[in-house]
Amino acid sequence: MKGAEMWLLLLAMGLIAFALRYYPILLLERFKLPPLVQQALRYVPAATLAGLVLPALLTQGGHWAISPLNPRLIAGLVALGLAWRFKNVLLTLAGGMGVLWALQGLGL
Repeated sequence: MKGAEMWLLLLAMGLIAFALRYYPILLLERFKLPPLVQQALRYVPAATLAGLVLPALLTQGGHWAISPLNPRLIAGLVALGLAWRFKNVLLTLAGGMGVLWALQGLGL
């Protein structure tokens, strides 16, 4: 595939991806969603984040690793505690990553 064909293909794929995300939003502006649906949609970001983070915390190398020797799980629990106690995103990220790096430095 030549350079121009590659750029054209990338542009077309980008436009399709944009359209698939933009048009449902555009259509939803015309309708009033029921209050129950609006309330349920508020939980989508948290559920998506949990779906991305939890598998990374609970597995290592494609296998379950729910043990006190799993550094990601320990760092995740520390980050959870910091988030709950201080409600500060930067502190949560810094604390969780600091614990993870320290544990990895110790060879866990």
